[in-house]
Amino acid sequence: MVEKDNPNLSIGKQCNLLSISRSSFYYQPKGETAMNLMLMRQIDEQFLETPFFGVRQMTWHLRNDGHLVNEKRIGRLMRLMGLPYFTTVADFSPLRTWPPSCFA
Repeated sequence: MVEKDNPNLSIGKQCNLLSISRSSFYYQPKGETAMNLMLMRQIDEQFLETPFFGVRQMTWHLRNDGHLVNEKRIGRLMRLMGLPYFTTVADFSPLRTWPPSCFA
């Protein structure tokens, strides 16, 4: 893709031709922290015992173990691990019909 030692084209011009930014060329992704890896191991162990736990129950379980975690973090880790995470979504469909009110 991008050749660092090309004498004819600079890295900036090569990135421009490929329609990528120079910052994305130099970007080095960081791995997960040791704390996240430890949490992932505990999530995996708990998931083997209770595969019906979703994000909220898994967060509750880890908080009871003394970890300071929130639902967003646990949901991201469960998604990264490929585990099913259950969320409830309210039905705000405009086509939904409501029963007539007796007070109207």
